[in-house]
Amino acid sequence: MKKRSFAVFAALLFHAWVFSQEPVKPAAPGFDQKRENIAHGSIDTVTYESKTVGASRRALVYTPPGYTAKTNYPVLYLLHGIGGDEKEWLNGGHPEVILDNLYSEGKLVPMIVVMPNGRAMKDDRATGNIMAPDKVQAFADFEKDLLNDLIPFIEKKFPVLKDRGHRAIAGLSMGGGQSLNFGLGNPDQFAWVGAFSSAPNTKPPAALLPDPEAARKNLKLLFISCGASDGLIGFSKRTHDYFEQNNVPHIYFVEPGVHDFKVWKNGLFMFSQLLFKPIDPSSFSKYPVAGMPAATNVRNAAYPQVLPDSRVKFSIKAPDAKKVQIDLGKKYDLVKDENGTWTTTTDSISEGFHYYTLLIDGVSLADPASESFYGMGRMASGIEIPFAGGAYYAARNVAHGDVRIKRYFSRITNSWRQCYVYTPPAYDSALNEKYPVLYLLHGGGEDERGWSQQGKTDLILDNLIAAKKANPMIIVMMDGNFGGGGIAGFGEASLKLFENELKQVLIPFIEKNFRTGTTASNRALAGLSMGGLQTLYAGIRNTDFFAYLGVFSSGWWSNQPALSDPQYLFMKNNASTINANLKSFWISQGGKEDIAFNNNKIMMSRFDEMGVKYVYSEYPGGHTWPVWRNNLYNFAQVLFK
Repeated sequence: MKKRSFAVFAALLFHAWVFSQEPVKPAAPGFDQKRENIAHGSIDTVTYESKTVGASRRALVYTPPGYTAKTNYPVLYLLHGIGGDEKEWLNGGHPEVILDNLYSEGKLVPMIVVMPNGRAMKDDRATGNIMAPDKVQAFADFEKDLLNDLIPFIEKKFPVLKDRGHRAIAGLSMGGGQSLNFGLGNPDQFAWVGAFSSAPNTKPPAALLPDPEAARKNLKLLFISCGASDGLIGFSKRTHDYFEQNNVPHIYFVEPGVHDFKVWKNGLFMFSQLLFKPIDPSSFSKYPVAGMPAATNVRNAAYPQVLPDSRVKFSIKAPDAKKVQIDLGKKYDLVKDENGTWTTTTDSISEGFHYYTLLIDGVSLADPASESFYGMGRMASGIEIPFAGGAYYAARNVAHGDVRIKRYFSRITNSWRQCYVYTPPAYDSALNEKYPVLYLLHGGGEDERGWSQQGKTDLILDNLIAAKKANPMIIVMMDGNFGGGGIAGFGEASLKLFENELKQVLIPFIEKNFRTGTTASNRALAGLSMGGLQTLYAGIRNTDFFAYLGVFSSGWWSNQPALSDPQYLFMKNNASTINANLKSFWISQGGKEDIAFNNNKIMMSRFDEMGVKYVYSEYPGGHTWPVWRNNLYNFAQVLFK
């Protein structure tokens, strides 16, 4: 007798589903508790012959309530982790209970669920050293066993639909990595892919999905979930980030939790409700993402956490404190609970890196849960806010240069000083190559570490060079602090000390110790804020030394004519020389909220009056590192061409 088509079930569900494309909610308490007064499915063990392994292998098969051989069913292949076998889901997650309960509520399309042993080797038990190379390799070998042996067996023994549109794969941990590797690697076999807390076996994103356009056309659902405090969350996030950057629709669901069945059961609960139904990708962005530990947290620190809308949640244990605040430019009061833990959630914070301070009873402190950075004239906490457009400063699979710390003695300051030096990829192997040099200056209250650590200079240049958008170059990040602190560091005497240090000490040191070009066309000078003033002072007076100048978020102070007027007079008298010598005079700002905006506008109007040529760029974000990273990204593409 001819079997009834699965289309009957799909038709029954379509009308209700297509008009209710709200996100599937996380599981409520009791979702995994067995209910006696409902229909139940069945779990049986099957044995199949594996030509891949050369042995008989076992799998568990769940058939839904009301299962009948007269109906063709879609199939979900559900994979275990590195320490489990075909019984791990049954023993730790009881998927039959979760699915039975969902069927009783009318939330699932009837499906068969196959739980195989993902360790494709003759001795496939999770015994001995489960991390042994042959056992790890067996998880990769399972791809052939799955495609060539298990799926054909299931499709012969059970009444199933055999097209890719009715076949799904999902798994936890190692099985999550397998699901991504096998599901995305075989788009002709699977249209539905789920990964719960995927493990390090997950392929790099570009290898997982080399053709994003094909995935957009063929993939019905990609579901990625993980616990916010899972030490392996980086593998889920890098996959999500790549898919987001390449506009591949997917669900990224991060919930409070670690690497355990609480998270994985909820993953199955949510993923299963989406399977084999009409899907509206516009609903994917509505799935909640729990706060994730910031990338700038110290190892294993759960807080601060960054929420999907870029708000930040802080949690600090200080039982004896009377008042606790976070200063992120705006001060936020924390609320104390009965255990002495103080918490707050900020407003939405803009992209990229920001300094912040922990205030306990009025005392400014660096947050021990975050990495500290030298900024604001002291060690301060820093937090990185994820940015969808931040691929240009992300660590990517490209050739990487080095950042070296070099100490040198300065006869100008009569002291030992240090600088950070970025050398491009292949510097150590291209021994006959000489490189141009960008001298890159930090702002007030920072030092030579700023551009390397807060600015991510090496990553920006690595990515630009790999994309052939910038020429390979050396970047020297020096300590620009001379004279007294505060406003004295911006005065004529300090600027003159800087100029002497740069020309008489640092540049000769760099050109002696590195393979560099030694003409003006091979040198550039740029800086942010205070470093911008240093660039204006030393760069403009030495255009026979530097062919490229970059001024970021800076400008001569309009209320300090004693300092600025001599600079303008020099430029007026030497405008033709400046224009002739400079290949690029690049000026940028962080928009009207940049504290240097007005000074800069006034300065550029003076340049216009005296006929000094320049290029102006503006990137919104104020007087902050997100702006200066973008400035470097764009300025570097102009240099040495």
